[in-house]
Amino acid sequence: MDSDQLRQSLLDCDSHALVMGGPGSGKTTLALRKAVKRIEAGLLPGQSILFLSFSRSAVARVAEAIQAQVPREHRNALNMQTFHSFFWEILSSNAYLLGSPKPLRILLPPDEAILFGKIKKKDRKPDNPKWQAWLVERTRLFAEEGKMAFDLFFPNALSLIQRSAHIRRMIAQRHPLIIVDEAQDTNGDAWKCIELLSKETTIICLADLEQQIFDYLPGIGPERIAAIQATLSPLEIDLAGENHRSPDSEIIDFAQDVLNGNIRNGPYKGVSSQSYNSKAGFFNPHRTYRMALGVLHRRIKAQTGGWAKNIAILTYYGSDAAKISAALNSDPKPVKHKLLFDENITLLAARVAAFFLEPKKPSERFADLATAVEMFRDIERSRGTAKAEGFQKWADKIRTGKIPSAAFVKELVSITDSLSSFTYSGDPAKDWNVVRNLLRGAGDPQLRQVATHLDYLVAFNRGKRIRLALAEIWEIHGRYIGAREAFNSALAQDQLLGGAEDSRGVQIMTIHKAKGKQFDGVIIVRGGRFDEKLGLMSSFVWPDDTHPFNRSRRILRVGITRAKTHTMILYPMFPTCIITSGYSL
Repeated sequence: MDSDQLRQSLLDCDSHALVMGGPGSGKTTLALRKAVKRIEAGLLPGQSILFLSFSRSAVARVAEAIQAQVPREHRNALNMQTFHSFFWEILSSNAYLLGSPKPLRILLPPDEAILFGKIKKKDRKPDNPKWQAWLVERTRLFAEEGKMAFDLFFPNALSLIQRSAHIRRMIAQRHPLIIVDEAQDTNGDAWKCIELLSKETTIICLADLEQQIFDYLPGIGPERIAAIQATLSPLEIDLAGENHRSPDSEIIDFAQDVLNGNIRNGPYKGVSSQSYNSKAGFFNPHRTYRMALGVLHRRIKAQTGGWAKNIAILTYYGSDAAKISAALNSDPKPVKHKLLFDENITLLAARVAAFFLEPKKPSERFADLATAVEMFRDIERSRGTAKAEGFQKWADKIRTGKIPSAAFVKELVSITDSLSSFTYSGDPAKDWNVVRNLLRGAGDPQLRQVATHLDYLVAFNRGKRIRLALAEIWEIHGRYIGAREAFNSALAQDQLLGGAEDSRGVQIMTIHKAKGKQFDGVIIVRGGRFDEKLGLMSSFVWPDDTHPFNRSRRILRVGITRAKTHTMILYPMFPTCIITSGYSL
């Protein structure tokens, strides 16, 4: 069966289906065509086609595709959601069936980080008593206070769907067709929900097992495709070999050869490499990354006739992404870019700004100052640092009416007093900038760091809902009364619904964060990491991966295929890399 016949078979079928294919193979486009055909066949009032994905970036990508490929009159009948937002709809209406008090509230990720920030990721294991104690507390917060952590969405939604035939029917009646994007990444709970719903409605799964790079998370593994096949008995369509993302290049060929371990000794169109000397005294980070960006821009211009609208610099670790960002900012002429940041810290910093916007009473000066100090304590708790205890001691002393002599506290007092007497304009954007600029001009680095995180928030358009929420309370009160509560509400909506990020310019992130995104050009930075047994290793070889390094190859493949026009590998002369050595670009 040729490509057109394969696609037509999906459009014609009335059963469940599984569409397999690599990056840019057209899975999403085909699924949207299927959705449009189902809409044109007729939907009842209130019905819609549900498009489910795990990441907000994937939902944003689908939203862009809908604008380009779906007729305007059909767009309102497409309901795009993450699994979290879909499950929240079910939970917020029915959690009382699980014994939770009303109303149910989200335990936001930054607040969750405050509570267990001292437990490092590597220690979050079943045999760690501290981690187990947090899991017990998390369950108590849900049962007694109605606060639900994101990790509890999936098992609790599954419990409701399993126990209630009525809920299953209601979902199926509302969504006669459900499209599951990135189906290979569904964990056990999410898949069991889809399996139960498949008895009531039609399911189409889009999957690429070779993009399964979150398999370190519980319940995610290669067995998912086999479960889909066994449970749904779907029509199977394989779009392998098709490439609509970068058709005028050999980027996909290179990525596939990396995956299969048979890189040819010759150039690939649209792929290049650039080396740098990483030895001390020779390595100039700013110049290295700036030169790489310049070379990539020129190569894209040569290939397409136009300059790149967006470029991603991809790393393997968040700490490396932060170092690259710092390097690009280090020169008197910094390179403008956006760092995909640690959201928990940034959102806690934004809560500080919201607090400063709130009206203050002279009679509550010490209480307000103590609250401000405790907000910085929360930032340190989310980081898991010992500084949190010091902030708490300062806050306790302030509540007794005494101001500690610490330089941080003195400067915070000055800022708090200054903003308490400031007359805000009622324009949230302008007033937010007043707070940010005052923090940016502070002498204390911790205060300046809050301003930096507020820059990150703006850079990724995460402030839109916050701005609207602040404007609404100003319109009601003429002041920012309850700004923090408005912030929390806006943040909860943003965590669930997300929004299209501004993809223009240079962005820095890890490969895992880049999944579901695409850029005109990509620079993948290879560094070194120290292995206790093997010594200095290429960062392309993931820890604990063993020969033939299949997991490491899948991760690198995802990074390579984010590019539409050109992928560049930026690598040190030492150490060499067993995955990418032996070829010439």
